[in-house]
Amino acid sequence: MAKVKIEDVIVVADTMTPYTVQRSTENSRLYQSGIVTNDEQLNDVASKTALTVRMPFWNDLDGDSEGLSDTTALTPDKIGADEDAAVMNRRGKAWAANDLVKYFAGSDPIKAIYDGIADYWVREMQRNILIPSLNGIFGAGGALVATNQVDITAANGVAATDDNRINSDAIIDAAGLLGDRWESIVAMAMHSDVFRTLQKQKLIEFVSLSDQNVQVPFFIGREVIVDDGIKPISGANTPAAKYPVYLFGRGAIGLGNVALPSNEAFETDRDKLAGDDIIITRKHFLMHPRGVAFIGNYAGQTPSFADLATPANWKKVYSTKNIRIVRLLVNR
Repeated sequence: MAKVKIEDVIVVADTMTPYTVQRSTENSRLYQSGIVTNDEQLNDVASKTALTVRMPFWNDLDGDSEGLSDTTALTPDKIGADEDAAVMNRRGKAWAANDLVKYFAGSDPIKAIYDGIADYWVREMQRNILIPSLNGIFGAGGALVATNQVDITAANGVAATDDNRINSDAIIDAAGLLGDRWESIVAMAMHSDVFRTLQKQKLIEFVSLSDQNVQVPFFIGREVIVDDGIKPISGANTPAAKYPVYLFGRGAIGLGNVALPSNEAFETDRDKLAGDDIIITRKHFLMHPRGVAFIGNYAGQTPSFADLATPANWKKVYSTKNIRIVRLLVNR
């Protein structure tokens, strides 16, 4: 069991400033933007399922109308049905620290752990659930590659030109995959390397939000979320890299949380002889790209991150226009 020991901390001398926690530099705007929205219905079904949440739905009405006649009856048609499916995630995390640490560090590691738990889960759900799921539905042969993706990258990335890099025409073409529902796009998410290219093209407008002391970047009225968790899928930060840029509609990702008993969601323990305090947290939830059903099998009680990132585990069940996610692939 790993735990914080005296050797892991800076011992505070009288002349040193108090020990402070080095906060994570990971950006969580992708999760906090409203693209991922909590749904009371998903909360309800998530609390009643073991492995997969089944979500049947009726398809849109289709077919041509018929002319009325006093001699010929109308021909009844039927409505089609299909099923979306979300996978349950059941995950936990524990931390431990020894009593002596706070006396040598001049700061209590247990308090620092308490203070950081909420932000930890925001980052974890984004980094290891949402991003792998996006990698799965857009991976090689994935459910949305043929209908919801535009790839402008060069065959040889080293030879990429401005036409292969992010630009306004490419973004408009990607949004255009949703046809007359292109206006449902409310935000884009990209790596900072790609964002800098947009800035150099002077296509970014910074807007001050009235309820926040921050300036948020926008492109033609759509929020731009800069997140280095959206890593290149090849080329690893070189000119040859293929970078994904995601265009989202609001609520494109559904979130359902299970209200665990308090002693399961959060609990503490103590090894008295060792002087170790332990904090344990658990979450049961689903985080689901709406309209792309999870059809995979997995070992154990929860899917691994690799399971979520496997294209064969996903199936498109909504029409293209009703799936509020589009991916644009660009070179750096």
